[in-house]
Amino acid sequence: MSARQSPIRIGISSCLLGERVRWDGDHKQDSYIRRTLGELFEFVPVCPEVGIGLGVPRPPIRLVGDPEAPRLVGVEDADLDVTGAMQRFGRRQARHLGDLDGYIFKSKSPSCGMKGVKLHTDQGMKRQGVGLYAREFMAANPLIPCEEDDRLGDPALRDNWLERVFTWHRWRQLRRRRLTARRLADFHARHRLAIMTHGQASCRALDDLIARIGTHPLPELADRYIVLLMETLKRRATPRRHSNVLHRLMGHLKRALSPEDRQELLELTDAYCLGKVPRTVPLALLKHHFRKHPHPDVTDQTYLNPGPAELRLRSFY
Repeated sequence: MSARQSPIRIGISSCLLGERVRWDGDHKQDSYIRRTLGELFEFVPVCPEVGIGLGVPRPPIRLVGDPEAPRLVGVEDADLDVTGAMQRFGRRQARHLGDLDGYIFKSKSPSCGMKGVKLHTDQGMKRQGVGLYAREFMAANPLIPCEEDDRLGDPALRDNWLERVFTWHRWRQLRRRRLTARRLADFHARHRLAIMTHGQASCRALDDLIARIGTHPLPELADRYIVLLMETLKRRATPRRHSNVLHRLMGHLKRALSPEDRQELLELTDAYCLGKVPRTVPLALLKHHFRKHPHPDVTDQTYLNPGPAELRLRSFY
């Protein structure tokens, strides 16, 4: 399979796909994940508790102790301590699955929860734990876009995660080819408008890294670039920043459109910024005009022209 055709591989807690691997022999199947995402993504299911040899059904386990160094022990039998086994499994899986494009963890799980997991301390129960397996995986693979099933129900959070997944996938495709200065610069140019919606300062910092091509070793520059890019995309885009980008796109059409067409675009962009219409409305009209009046700085922009799978999944909140 060519790099262009390579599947988007997503690690996932097995129970979210309907596998009966939970401590009580049940599952937590999520229909959106299984049916909608499953049509376009290749899932790599993992149940860490089964992975370390605990059976189904099995005694429940929980996090206890220090939030920064919790232990994973039995709820009914504190002598059942699987802390070391889970940490070793997490590190092993982090190496084995380092080529993923994203990960969906089961929320609130003492193994898989990303945040807000029940943590039992001498002062009582707190919701500030991180599942032991998720902790190890994310520490070893900080650039892989990770999210929890519960948070994917929020359109803005889901859209942010999907944007990071598709961006990371495109980056991995780029790195499978021979890295060149031109390819790195082109990658940045394609994503620049999308980056602007997450912060002008970060966009300028990424511009500055690209401007250093030729004066710094390319592999080192690329590593710095992708770390900053993925950190930038974690910040939620805002309607105001989206509006600025939409106005920038309109600027490429100012000589091609009639005053009436320009006014229509302005009104729809203002309506989006006020929350009266979704962003897909001004985007669709912009794409219509750019089909009639192509512009070289716009054609390959992921902001306006994402791939078919991304276009299908994202809500463009």
